[in-house]
Amino acid sequence: MAAERVCVAVYGAAGIDRRGLHVSNIEALGTALRRLRPEGALCLVDGFELADCEVEHRRLVKGDSTSAAIAAASVVAKVSRDRIMCRAAGRYPGWGFEDHVGYATPAHRAAIARQGVSPIHRLSFNSSAYPSE
Repeated sequence: MAAERVCVAVYGAAGIDRRGLHVSNIEALGTALRRLRPEGALCLVDGFELADCEVEHRRLVKGDSTSAAIAAASVVAKVSRDRIMCRAAGRYPGWGFEDHVGYATPAHRAAIARQGVSPIHRLSFNSSAYPSE
């Protein structure tokens, strides 16, 4: 079995800071479903009910452990994010995005302590990786 179509919706740090992570995730999921336009198909969504989405979908709690399609979508999302972070490493050298791909590893925390936050860091993300003011 293979996916007929794949869509990835990406939101930047400034938009996520403005709207909040949960709202941004819901919006991105709805955007991806609309872009796919799966006529006559029921889409499975991992955990979230999309109240304002006109695309027919069913919410599955812990869907990545009960649906191969949702698990595959999780892999696509992770690989897409890793690729974005590796490209960001070229634009923002010194933060090590190619290695930690945005996770708050000790190396990532050290880079922030050394260089401060980059333009792609979410400022609304409460993390001990960010220096306090």
